[in-house]
Amino acid sequence: MSDAWLVGRARELRAAVQSTTRDEQLGIVAELDGLLNEARTRGEPLMVADLLRSAAMARLSTPGLGSQAEPLLDDLLAHTRKHGLPVLRAGAHALQGKRLILTDKEDAALTEIARALAILDDPPTPTTTAERRIFNRSLVTALVDCWQGLNELGLYETAEEISARSHRAMRESAGPHEITLQMFNLIEMLLAWAIRLERVKHNDQAREKYALAASVAAAVEAPFTESLFRLREAPAVEQIGLIAAAVAFNDPGQTHVERLRKLFTHRSGDQEQVLVTIALSRCLGQSGQCEQAREVLLTARDEAHAGNTPTSARLNIDRELARFELTANPGLPDAVAEYTTALERELWDMRESRAAALQARRKHERLSAEHGAIAAQAAQALQDPLTGLPNRRALDERLRALSSDANMQPLSVALVDLDGFKEVNDTQSHAEGDDVLRVIASTLRDALRGDDFVARYGGDEFVVLLPGAPAAPAAAAMSRTVTAVAELPGHLSRGVTLSVGLVSMAPFEHPESVLARADAAMYQAKRSGGNRVSAATQDAPEAS
Repeated sequence: MSDAWLVGRARELRAAVQSTTRDEQLGIVAELDGLLNEARTRGEPLMVADLLRSAAMARLSTPGLGSQAEPLLDDLLAHTRKHGLPVLRAGAHALQGKRLILTDKEDAALTEIARALAILDDPPTPTTTAERRIFNRSLVTALVDCWQGLNELGLYETAEEISARSHRAMRESAGPHEITLQMFNLIEMLLAWAIRLERVKHNDQAREKYALAASVAAAVEAPFTESLFRLREAPAVEQIGLIAAAVAFNDPGQTHVERLRKLFTHRSGDQEQVLVTIALSRCLGQSGQCEQAREVLLTARDEAHAGNTPTSARLNIDRELARFELTANPGLPDAVAEYTTALERELWDMRESRAAALQARRKHERLSAEHGAIAAQAAQALQDPLTGLPNRRALDERLRALSSDANMQPLSVALVDLDGFKEVNDTQSHAEGDDVLRVIASTLRDALRGDDFVARYGGDEFVVLLPGAPAAPAAAAMSRTVTAVAELPGHLSRGVTLSVGLVSMAPFEHPESVLARADAAMYQAKRSGGNRVSAATQDAPEAS
């Protein structure tokens, strides 16, 4: 199996999982797990991320398996951070949002989607045509994942913004399947939006959304014939419940009933199933089959409450039943109708508050990311990239701080030089020399106290600051480091040992002066044969 086959097969399974029986869904989940295991053995970061996402999505689409998506999404977040894949990380946050929506934790879902959007507000810029193609595919995927969460939360204006951005991103690299999916998403948003507008009596706006959804449904036919969604030789309106529902909402009546009945019994995504249900009930009601319309709604309500249908979709069925009862029973008290209307308007106002919360959290996440980037840059400016130790600049700052702090006195300062390091570089390679420097840096850190400060001074020299350490304990500590390096296996140390010059910092002594004295003591250790500590008074060094 080639890498391309693995990714392509996962794509096919993602397209199929929402429109199959539960047994078939379980089979898809098992197959995706096998593909994921294979991808992990190959180790290609983008492929592993794609399979992690597919395995999580399949579980989110399968009733009863939503909780199993959580560890996969946690793994996806860690994987995308480790490999520097911010756009895919945004998609992982969006899917976390969808998982939380399914468990009725909508406020937490809002935060996850805000995190995703904050990342996508300032994505990296690809440099080559090939990178741009991969980037655009990943961006479209992440935006669609965000869009689905926003749609289920009823934040249609923001969802529309994200949908338009997704459409722009897909222009360069989208094939028929991606175009079809984009149009399906747009239809689903428009229908859900229209139903929501009806609930607050904005009927003219709702009719505009229905008409637009129907026009998109007509336009989707061409790309649909070349997409993975096409299962047989038949128009999209005969195979896809979403398309049939869009046509029916725009002009409800008997002509759509037979088609919608067939699609009503065919398994589809939760939101799509709800839209088909409401469209069928309205067509039945329009043609005078009111009792059948009511039965359709009751059946769908029971299935929605038993499954993992999002709260917003379940509420649409409940509201449609209430609407049906009010129409069928005009004798109900006016107070009931007035209360329902007032409640719907209050829910609409809460939706606006939720939209404001999303934007506030999105801004907060963006500012936090910017602050983190600045902090990371500042940390890098004080870190030696080869060894990970603090660099010369960090050493100067730390030495000044310790020398002025009475609680850190006495302060011992050691300058460490590597014996035999030049020969490693000259006779083996600079890469081997770099490995030795990393090993020595790690050994120094491990051999000293947690409060001791180890920095790379430059080249093959290190400086150690030992706060609160008198001369004798400091000399013993540095002798341990000399021994630890000398006892390293030869394939790690390449025979390198340490020459250490150790001094105690005098009161009010300038940092440059104490480092110069430590340097002089270090040369005394080298003249004495190396692999030792030379501890000096302020006047003269003494070898040990």
